[in-house]
Amino acid sequence: MTQISRFTGEIVPIAQVVTGDGDESAAPEGGGGFADYALVSLHCLRIYLDASYRMTIDLLKEMPQITGEIGLNAADLPSPSTLCKAFDRISMSACRVLLRQSAQLHDPSKHAAIDAAFYERSAASRHYCQRTSYRVQKLKVTKLVDTETQAILDVHCSTTREGSDADLAEQIARRNAGDLRSLAADKGYDKQALRELSIRPLIKHRIFAPYDHAHNARIDKQRYNQRSMTETVNSAVKRSLGFAVRVRSWFREFRDIALMCVVYNIKRAVKQ
Repeated sequence: MTQISRFTGEIVPIAQVVTGDGDESAAPEGGGGFADYALVSLHCLRIYLDASYRMTIDLLKEMPQITGEIGLNAADLPSPSTLCKAFDRISMSACRVLLRQSAQLHDPSKHAAIDAAFYERSAASRHYCQRTSYRVQKLKVTKLVDTETQAILDVHCSTTREGSDADLAEQIARRNAGDLRSLAADKGYDKQALRELSIRPLIKHRIFAPYDHAHNARIDKQRYNQRSMTETVNSAVKRSLGFAVRVRSWFREFRDIALMCVVYNIKRAVKQ
């Protein structure tokens, strides 16, 4: 069995659970549309293949075993424009649930680290940039990574650099408080509100008083040093799935990044 076949065998049941339409036929019947789980699976395969919408459909037409695992055949595959429009119906909340489900394939250790990386936005024509005020050249992507399995647990995307990293870390930590025992990060993420959560913060204090040195001396150095795993994961995602996003609108880019993290988790799981 090839890796792409194993990948498809993992993403399809996850998509069926998240979308809740696993009992439906993947292909349109009686004038209906494609099942949501089939469209989600196709978009994850698009990212896995690192291809455009048209190229993804062309490649899948030559892969009957892969399309068969989704419940489709070559004649049932949607047109590239249909697949593109279907991307707008995948909500960011659904992408987060997909990410959480894909992380469970790794049996997370509940010890995580957080860090940010920047992704390039795909080049666009000058006319498009002027018409849509397309000026932001990079996306700031903050990932929450399990330090033992290197699975991505959560992701946050932004087109601006407004707001502090500490506020962002608190938001992500609160969203995952029930699943974490410790959270490692560098000093830029230090915030008192973060230390009041039910998570052990492995974040060195910024030095404002002598007792801050004492707090830093008591930190668990072994787990604190594991925060470098986020840099490892950021590098692995960019090397295997690309350092830029193809889509142009910001809300599509956020979903594309989230699905990229889902694909990374599943690719890593099937390799192991």
